[in-house]
Amino acid sequence: MMHDTLPAGAQIRRDMVAAIPRLRAFAVSLCGNPDRADDLVQETLAKALLNIKSFTVGTNLLAWLFTILRNAYYSEFRKRRREVADIDGSLSATLISKANQDDHMEYLDFRDALQKLPPDQREALILIGASGLSYEEAADICKCAVGTMKSRVSRARSRLSELLQYDPGSGQSHLPASDPD
Repeated sequence: MMHDTLPAGAQIRRDMVAAIPRLRAFAVSLCGNPDRADDLVQETLAKALLNIKSFTVGTNLLAWLFTILRNAYYSEFRKRRREVADIDGSLSATLISKANQDDHMEYLDFRDALQKLPPDQREALILIGASGLSYEEAADICKCAVGTMKSRVSRARSRLSELLQYDPGSGQSHLPASDPD
C-alpha cells in the first residue's frame, strides 16, 4: 500500500535535490568559478546530510542550505587567502574562447560586473534577486538586519547599473565597445 506522503527524511532529501540549481547559482555568484561552485554545493549537501538531525522540520530548508553553503564558502575563502588571485581576470580570460553571440557577451559583461560588486552586495543581490528569498530570509542567512539587506540590494543594483551603463529610461544597456585583440 502506497502513501501519498513521504516520510519526513525522504521528503527533506527530495527537497534538497530540488534546491541544487539554486544552491549552484548562489555558489557561482559567491566564488565566480563554476567548478568551485559545484564543489561548494557538493560540500554543502554532504554537510547537510551529515547534520540532517539538526534541521527542524517545518522550517525553511532552503535558508538552512544557503547558510551552510555561505559558511562553507567563507571557511574556504579564509583558507585560500594565500593563493595568487586573478583579480582582473587576465589569466582566466586566456583559458576561454571568444563568444560569437551577443547574448553570451552580454552575459559575460554582466558576470564581470557582478564580480566587481563588494561580496556583501553581490551575496544580497543573488539571495533576493536570483534565489527569490525574502529580505527577512536573506537577512537571517547573512546575520544582518532587514534594513541592511535592503540597503545592500539597492546599492548592488545601482552599482550594476553604473558598471553596465544601464539607462533605466531607455531600458538599454550602453556597454563600451570591447577592445579588439
